[in-house]
Amino acid sequence: MDSSNGKRRDPEGSPAFPYPDVQAFLKAPLSEQKAALAPLNVEMREQWLLLLEADPRKGRRQLASSLRKRELRREARLARWRDLSDFDRDAASGLILAGVDEVGRGPLAGPVTAGAVILPPGYSAPGLDDSKKMTAAAREQWAARLRADALGWAVADVAAGEIDRRGIKEAVFQAMADALRALAVTPQIILIDGNEVPRGSRKSRAVIGGDGKSLSIAAASVLAKVHRDGLMREYAEQWPGYGFAGNKGYGSAEHQAALLELGPCPLHRRSFCGRWLSQTQGESRRQNPGSSG
Repeated sequence: MDSSNGKRRDPEGSPAFPYPDVQAFLKAPLSEQKAALAPLNVEMREQWLLLLEADPRKGRRQLASSLRKRELRREARLARWRDLSDFDRDAASGLILAGVDEVGRGPLAGPVTAGAVILPPGYSAPGLDDSKKMTAAAREQWAARLRADALGWAVADVAAGEIDRRGIKEAVFQAMADALRALAVTPQIILIDGNEVPRGSRKSRAVIGGDGKSLSIAAASVLAKVHRDGLMREYAEQWPGYGFAGNKGYGSAEHQAALLELGPCPLHRRSFCGRWLSQTQGESRRQNPGSSG
């Protein structure tokens, strides 16, 4: 191996490798080796990984394995992002595209929420995916980034009472329409997750499994999920006992038991809670427990 490689700056602008030769690198502590290898591009890192893999010390071989696995995960994220981004590019054909998705279709309590987002053309977002495939921490981080980077974004809620009055399908369409109207930029084509679009929506296209196919729909799903989860955590304080912070209004065993004991609160969708309401021992909680009167 040419020791001069150690001083070369890689094409992506990584810092110069801090070791002048192979021996200096092999004698360095494991933590320093890891720090030195992490910022290198794949081509430059490879020569040093081969050395570590041939090293008789177990810790060095484990470091090489760990870095290779990290690179595989990075490549998988890049490939996934390219697939999602390519779908949007092909669908947009140069037009301004918005992705739309909803969350909260199935819970017993809380609103249904729709998100709409217009991403910049060619938006780089390795790691962004269907919100259901992401951790809560990753969703929070991406939501903050999307709110800062998007050309336009919005979320809209339709409350439980309106869901009961109009039905969940029309409530979902209302939330989507409200989110689209709130965008700062007017889209020329709209991709909606699902198999149906609202009546009279000429610019819209339904995409079955869209949050796993379209980058914009995935982004909308993240924004909607983070927004609604935050609401349900707030509602957990206003209406304690149902476990809203954890179950987000879905019919967990804890939630069902609380509904039977306490009765419904104003957040509950009566049309979704029929079989529990017929068995409930508690009366309907019409006021916030902390309110008077």
